[in-house]
Amino acid sequence: MITSIKHLRNHSKMKFFKSLIALLLILATVAVHGQSKTTDALQKKYPDSRAFFFYNNTLRMINQNEDKEFDDIIKDIEKMKFLMVKKTQSGFSYNEIVKDYKGEMFEEVMTSRYKGKNFDAFIKEKDGKTNAMLVLVNDDENLFVLDILGSIALDKITKFYSEMDESSDIGRKIEQFIKKDDKKEDENEKEDDK
Repeated sequence: MITSIKHLRNHSKMKFFKSLIALLLILATVAVHGQSKTTDALQKKYPDSRAFFFYNNTLRMINQNEDKEFDDIIKDIEKMKFLMVKKTQSGFSYNEIVKDYKGEMFEEVMTSRYKGKNFDAFIKEKDGKTNAMLVLVNDDENLFVLDILGSIALDKITKFYSEMDESSDIGRKIEQFIKKDDKKEDENEKEDDK
């Protein structure tokens, strides 16, 4: 009888560890294949770009005001890569970037404008469910890529970006990125004046 109980315990432990290993392998596969290859290529092609990764729990930390609407917006985001690219870099072509994303089966679903920025949203579906989303936010000088594993409601995209932009930490990093070229231009003008 005691041998049977030990055998059952060992069998349960083995089953648990096999399940745990299977889960970890699935999560590793999702993590590796989650983000777009085009986004990764952009980061490599433009060395002055900056990337940040967010998971659902880190996005929740941005919500300092405990805004229920923001929590609702991010509830279906598993992971997001936020990439900032200067459009002034050599060889930059927005149309080529969009073409590359479409080549990865992203379908354009929305275009809008908010506070001087253009927002283009793309989705990738599998079995009728959105499993990846892409938001390209651009102005005259910068492109911000929100490469999302999961999704957000299309009518909440500008609210989501606005919250990211106004978050003290993220907003500061965006501002530093934007002002980096302005600082270089000012230094170059001072050199030219000498």
